[in-house]
Amino acid sequence: MTPEIVEISFKGNKRLHYFNPNDIRVKLGDYVIVEADKGEDLGLVSKIGRLVTLSDIKGEPKNLLRLAEDEDLDKLKENRLKEAQAFMVCREKILVHNLNMKLVDVEYQYDQNKLTFYFTSDKRVDFRELVKDLAAKYRTRIELRQIGVRDEARRLGGLGICGEPLCCSSFIREFEPISTQYAKDQHLPLNPCKLTGVCGRLKCCLLYENGFYEATLKNFPPLETELFTNKGKAVVEKVDIFRDVVYLRYLDDDEIDCITLQEYNRYYNKKMAQA
Repeated sequence: MTPEIVEISFKGNKRLHYFNPNDIRVKLGDYVIVEADKGEDLGLVSKIGRLVTLSDIKGEPKNLLRLAEDEDLDKLKENRLKEAQAFMVCREKILVHNLNMKLVDVEYQYDQNKLTFYFTSDKRVDFRELVKDLAAKYRTRIELRQIGVRDEARRLGGLGICGEPLCCSSFIREFEPISTQYAKDQHLPLNPCKLTGVCGRLKCCLLYENGFYEATLKNFPPLETELFTNKGKAVVEKVDIFRDVVYLRYLDDDEIDCITLQEYNRYYNKKMAQA
């Protein structure tokens, strides 16, 4: 019988899946010790039960070892302080080596067997000398990992323009390509200030909201569709799918008027009946 699988979250909104072979009783919010690469790590239980089975589990999960104790949490706090110090040290060494890279975050594995430095750069970086300096100072395995700006936003977190936590740090697991075509399909103005998120890339919500727009817009007329109303000949200027409103621009005087979708359909059906 396959053991239970639980989802564990770590620093930087990283989430991984682990087997629970010993059937340890865990609940959401519990700190646990898990197997890691050549050692142990400490994380927070973020998902259990049926929701985990619905997740896209990649690779062979490692094992959950035990519940964390008070001394484990004390060590976690100690690691966080050391990470802040290592961040300052690494940033100084980046300047010394004149490397084109932006340090984003530093993360100690719970047992301090590995120290990972996350950075962004617009090109490949030769950081071999930097790794030597860091390894000589910290006497542990050093890993420098280049990440994208969207991954940077996920690690650091924050709030979007909507006032909610960033999608990438709350529920999005895999990034997918996003193009301005999504904005066009959703009748949004192509204003970079409105369409880009804190990472400087197109907002992720353009992607996962697109299906809703595609389905809803099927009930509305395409832009520039001609229509005859009691006021004369008009074309569809804009639609508001949330209020079921169609905006019309009259060709005689460029006047903008709005009617409900129900009114539009009455005019349209009348036109079709007369055709």
